[in-house]
Amino acid sequence: MALSYGSMADSEATSTATRPRAFSGIQPTGTVHLGNYLGALRNWSRLQETTDGVYCLVDLHALSVPREPGEIQRATLEAAKDLISIGIDPQRSTLFVQSHVREHTELAWQMQCVAGFGELRRMTQFKDKSESSQFVSAALFTYPTLQAADILLYDTDIVPVGDDQRQHVEFTRDIATRFNSRFGDVLVIPEHRIPQAGARIMDLQHPENKMSKSAESPMGSVLLTDTEAQIEKKFKRAVTDTDSEVRYDPENKPGVSNLLAILAVATDGDPTTLAENYTQYGPLKTDAAAAVIELLRPIQNKRSELDDQTTVDLLNLGADKARDVAVPVMERVRDAVKLL
Repeated sequence: MALSYGSMADSEATSTATRPRAFSGIQPTGTVHLGNYLGALRNWSRLQETTDGVYCLVDLHALSVPREPGEIQRATLEAAKDLISIGIDPQRSTLFVQSHVREHTELAWQMQCVAGFGELRRMTQFKDKSESSQFVSAALFTYPTLQAADILLYDTDIVPVGDDQRQHVEFTRDIATRFNSRFGDVLVIPEHRIPQAGARIMDLQHPENKMSKSAESPMGSVLLTDTEAQIEKKFKRAVTDTDSEVRYDPENKPGVSNLLAILAVATDGDPTTLAENYTQYGPLKTDAAAAVIELLRPIQNKRSELDDQTTVDLLNLGADKARDVAVPVMERVRDAVKLL
């Protein structure tokens, strides 16, 4: 995607027409699970083949709800190991921690100054989280302006997110356009792009819900760090149905259909066709567990090779690369606003 930067200074910050820049971020709030990996993160790894990938561990966003001191520090390190293990290459892409690049918060304030109170109040995510929380921080309300800064700080061309995040990208486009209308052609307006559909993996205990690391039952989620014994136990206890027929029917047989979907994505098969191989639930659970174990084996092997210091060094490398892009962008913004 070729872009016209107008008065923007030439720098390494601008992405090329042949290799657009893509930005994605993830909150470091727990170990990555099978649903995260198959639903989205595997696509992040594949995007490295066609884009200049910028991948951010958004630890500042994680502070928008109350956390214990040190909780995010450890979770950020573990999340970085997860991302590297699933194929995010710190040498090819930019993998870094949000708080390590101070320009994020500075640009976030500029975005708050052009965002409308009504716009923020209409954000679906704020409505959902504020209704279920006793304490609602101001940061949770202004969360979208920091998210916009995350994207805009890297002259991002495309933002590969699910349809549930479309509103946030549209908000980013709106306030970036408003900023440009006031101060000149300063910020690149990103495009929302729904990536190739990932697998929709449901909770093993509550198959009507997506697999989630925040689920009440830990038996419902398969973590990337689970042992073979833990994975086998979770699949053995997976909820199925009252009758014994094995068929792929997500609406009427969500538990069995989820097992078939997991087996299919792990073996590059088709869930409807795979169902023909089973007359009982037991063998299906056993095969699904075995397929997941094999799927995760290379990820777990790579993760076991990553110690804390190596991971920190790679994140520092990513922060340096991120600053090479972010600093010139922030300088453009300062020059355009013309503060003393």
